[in-house]
Amino acid sequence: MTAYDELMAFQRDTSALGEVAGRLGWDQEVMMPPGAEDQRAEEMAVMEKMLHQRQTNPRIGDWLAAINVADLDAVGQANIRHITHSFTRRSRMPEALATEIARVTSKAQRQWADARAANDYKAFQPVLEQVVSLKREEAAALANGGDLYDALLEDYEPGTTGNDIQKLFDALRPRLVALRDAAMGADRQPEKIIGTYPAKKQMKLSRKLAKKFGYDFGHGRLDKAVHPFSSGSGQDVRITTRTAAEDPFNCIYSTIHEVGHACYELGIDDTYLLTPLGAGVSMGVHESQSRIYENQFGRSRAFTGYLYEQMEQVFGKAPATSAEAFYGTVNRINKGYIRTEADEVQYNLHVMLRFDLERRLIDGQLDVADLEEAWNARFAADFGYEVDKASNGVLQDVHWSVGLIGYFPTYALGNIYAGCLNEALRADLPDLDAELARGKATYATKWLGQNLQQFGGLREPIATIEHACGKPVSVEPLLSYLEQKFSDIYKL
Repeated sequence: MTAYDELMAFQRDTSALGEVAGRLGWDQEVMMPPGAEDQRAEEMAVMEKMLHQRQTNPRIGDWLAAINVADLDAVGQANIRHITHSFTRRSRMPEALATEIARVTSKAQRQWADARAANDYKAFQPVLEQVVSLKREEAAALANGGDLYDALLEDYEPGTTGNDIQKLFDALRPRLVALRDAAMGADRQPEKIIGTYPAKKQMKLSRKLAKKFGYDFGHGRLDKAVHPFSSGSGQDVRITTRTAAEDPFNCIYSTIHEVGHACYELGIDDTYLLTPLGAGVSMGVHESQSRIYENQFGRSRAFTGYLYEQMEQVFGKAPATSAEAFYGTVNRINKGYIRTEADEVQYNLHVMLRFDLERRLIDGQLDVADLEEAWNARFAADFGYEVDKASNGVLQDVHWSVGLIGYFPTYALGNIYAGCLNEALRADLPDLDAELARGKATYATKWLGQNLQQFGGLREPIATIEHACGKPVSVEPLLSYLEQKFSDIYKL
């Protein structure tokens, strides 16, 4: 075997071990009995220790030194790029620190869920202080003298900095706020959602919609969790959703969103299985898939016409008086606290709030003890009303409890990327709305599979989007799409 062959064989085993660790995390969220919390924390810590040892094994450095990258094809060169990046970063991370982060975040996850149910931030504060302290240590180890927040962001969106994100947000905010204010002040207001919808029927409809969007239940499953997520890659990609009796859209659109994530992973070329190219290239690109499935496809006038008929069949009623009214109800701009339930116009404002707060946490400008107060003050300033309880505020998201600091801005990046992709695919698919009106979402999702998903980690994140779109990334397609759509709905 060549040095490259030996390296890739080693990498496959490491990737397989990582998938097992991911399955433990899925089980913890979905099926683990609550009394297993302490043992699972130890199991997760051991798995992280083993992964860290493999990812920093000195043989990787030897293999990399022995490989002439110029002799490799594009796939081989991309594999080496990913392995070199991971090896360099992981080698800066002390094994004991990586292990402790896994142990603490495993416990923090359960404590967050309990505190959220009790609306008690103070109960969660001590363990969050541990998490933030550990993540600051990690950032210092990874930054190598550079910006601490950027060091964490690199795990989720390689090549992008906090300042890059800030510039994009500065370009988005004024027009988003102006559009929100105009819509909420308009004379025409869409109907509000009405009625109650049994959880079992919501799940039944969600499974049908998941199939309509191309989700393969032969390689996945749909369960319920406190916070919806997608888990896994390759041949086993699982999704979760949640139900609320008076808000079936929560379940429906959480499902479609997670299907977008799952279809990205399932759509990657099989030859990349258990290699660095066999997973989504970044969380921003990942979010582009979930957000375009959920919004540009799932909340389109064409598809909501189909969904209206499906809700009438499943529930015996739909939460609006007509298909056209239903389109407005689905896209209604509401006052609300929850990011995952936010309309397309306000969603990125929720992300901006989190981005600013977590950046200050890592930089040491904000203490965990002051986080709830800072959240509530910022929310009131951005949205114009007060947070009523912690589960609608600082405790609503799972991310910080599991150490995912640097993740939040990728949601907004995903929206920007989705705007670019939507513009490109609609130019290629002039009959898209006619297909969506028949419930045939795979007409659109196959385009994404062919132009983006199949390539996995072959290209850098920005290059992945630009390859699919054929033009540079810009905020303009997203803003134009939103302004056109909501000006129509609200008759602005």
